Parts: sequence; C-alpha cells; structure tokens
Amino acid sequence: MHPLPSHESLVDELRELRRRGLPGLRHCPRDSLREAAVAAGLCSGEQDEQSGIEDLLGAAVRRLAGGHPVRDDDSCDPLARAAAHTFGIFPSRRGVPGTDRRKAAAGVYGVTTERFRKSQERDVIAELAAAVLVVAREACVRETAGPRTGDSWASGRPELVTLPPTTPPVHAAPAAAGIPPQRPAHPGARPGAAAPAGRITVRVCPIELVRDVDILVSSENTFLEMSKTFRSTVSGSLRRAAALRDASGEIVDDVLARELGVWLRTHGRSGVPVRPGTVVATSSGALAAQGVRRIHHAAIAAPVGDGERYHVTPAVLAEAVRASFELACREADFLSLPMSSICFPLMGTGRGGLSVETAARALLGAIRRELRRDPSWSVLVVTPEESRARMLMAASSAR
Repeated sequence: MHPLPSHESLVDELRELRRRGLPGLRHCPRDSLREAAVAAGLCSGEQDEQSGIEDLLGAAVRRLAGGHPVRDDDSCDPLARAAAHTFGIFPSRRGVPGTDRRKAAAGVYGVTTERFRKSQERDVIAELAAAVLVVAREACVRETAGPRTGDSWASGRPELVTLPPTTPPVHAAPAAAGIPPQRPAHPGARPGAAAPAGRITVRVCPIELVRDVDILVSSENTFLEMSKTFRSTVSGSLRRAAALRDASGEIVDDVLARELGVWLRTHGRSGVPVRPGTVVATSSGALAAQGVRRIHHAAIAAPVGDGERYHVTPAVLAEAVRASFELACREADFLSLPMSSICFPLMGTGRGGLSVETAARALLGAIRRELRRDPSWSVLVVTPEESRARMLMAASSAR
C-alpha cells in the first residue's frame, strides 16, 4: 500500500495552490499531493505529477458533488461548485487569476470575497483535502485486495435460489413492445455477478458479506443517521464493515457516516429530515476490497414519537428502489463506473414495522418495474434468515 499524506499537509499545499492556480503547480509545495496522486494510481512520480494531481483534484471535486458531474448551476452541490471555482477545475477556468476564482467561489454562497476567505474557503479546502484522501485510500484498498478466488459471495456457501425471469430476453423483444434497449456494459463490468441480467436472485447471506456486486443498498432513517457500529442492523453492519482500521483494529475513518455527514452539511440537511425515499450515494470504504463500488443509503424510516419506532410504507420502499436505480444509472454514465449489479436487503421489516410479506411484495414489485425499463441490471436480494428467503420466494410466486 502506498503511503498517504496527512490531512493537515494536504490543506497546507492546497492553500498555496489556491493562490497560484493550477498553472503554477510546479512552483508550489506538492509532496503530499504527489503522494496522494501516486497512491490513487494517477501518476507514477515527478515526471507525470502535473496531470496526475489535476486528475486527482478533479476526482475529489466530483466526490464532493456526490459522484455527479460538477456544473456551475444550482443543481450542483455548492461545496463542489465552490471548490471547482477555487482551483479552476471548470473547463476554460484553469488559468483564471486567484482573485477572480475567489470571487466566483464566493458567489456560490452569496457572500463577499472577504467573508468567503475568512469562512467558507477554509471549509472548502479542508473538505477537498478529505476527499483527496478518500480517493487515494479507495485506490489503495483495491490494489491491496488483489485477485479473489473461491466463493464470490460469502463464506459458508449459503443456499442460492433464483426467481423466475422478470422480462423476456432483450434480443427476443420486438421494437413495438416498448421495452427499452439494453444499457451497454461498461468496460470491466461483471455481468452475472448477482444473477443473469434481468433476473432477481435471493440469497441467504448477511449483506456485509456480499462480494463482487457493484452497489449495496442500506436502509436508513429520514435523518440519514446510520445505526451504531455495534448494532446488527443493515445500516450498522455496513457502517462497521466499510470503516477503515489501523493495524490494531481501531477505526480510523468511519467512511460511510463521515461522507453522509458531508452530504448533509453541504445540502443544509443536518438535523433536518429528507423526503422519505431519498437515496444518497457514498463510497464503499473498506468494502471495496470485496468488489463493492458504491453504497446507496435509502432514507425509508421516519421516526415516530421518541424515535424508538419508525414508520415505513410500501410506497416509500418502491420510491427508494426507483431512486436507487436512477442514481445507479447516473453514476455509471457520469463517473464511467463499470456497474451492472445491485443488492437490496429486505428493508422495512425491523423497527419499520412492515410484515415480511408486505415488504417482500413491495420490494420485488418495484425491482421488477425497474428491470422492465432496463433489463441489463442483475439484482440480488439478501436476508440472513432462511425463513425470510422462503417468504420472498412465496411473494414472488403469488404475484
């Protein structure tokens, strides 16, 4: 694993780079930025460090935007927009003088340049440094993981059952049938990782043990506050499995909770509930070593009373499924991620209060609707209990 610089050293170098701009990079202290770019696999050393560091900053800004392309309009995350202006990441803005870049960044927040310099600019640089480290760490995890052999799902080889096809093969569907063309696979996609394309597979397996599936979906409350790492919920289990740890096993980066926190702060939703069915994407942290690329956090559970109980409806489950597929397609296209498979837990059956049968019908029905729109995805539904897997199968046969 390549060594990673400290957050503090990156902040110091980014401050100087902000002043000089990307064309002046060669005249800036850049040892930490180069280390991060090397760790991320974007350059090999001093000879190609200029392009590698610029690619690294571009990837970090996209991460601040939640994985979406960075656009200079209100549809884009303000922190990402401000970072892109601050460092000249936008096309045709690379050589803009520092005073003009700062003025444009201040305009994102509607404040004066002096107010921005003393307040928001510090947050922008600190968050960009953190995003640089995440990009580098993920690359290191993938490199360290190496090739995988044996069972591609989980230890123990639990029972695998496949539901009936949800749609006819794409090549057999006439144009008049109204079925959209199959999404072309990205280079490196893993067709059949979860099931043949257009099919749903049910597996008895804890979701945190799933391997080689591009997206894992986590069920969250509407405040997007993850469960504690010691809890056995889907949210707690994924949070624990994705955390980065030191040699002693202590958590040094609570990746999923931290990235959700950044999203909440930048969207002004800290302590404020999001609309039920909202889905937010984060990186996969340490789960990248298992071949997982993204975690989708589905806000389905609205707290009731003192927060000991939650309210979940079948309609919200269906909306979360739709939103997750939509977000997955955007990420696959805009980030050029080779994604073709997605895994859902049986959501809403814990403190959410839904019966297993109701949740299964809502979940499977929503997944089938998405597969009719785009049959190129393969879908895995997991539950750690064999009895619930049987109920999923029963819900499928009763449709």
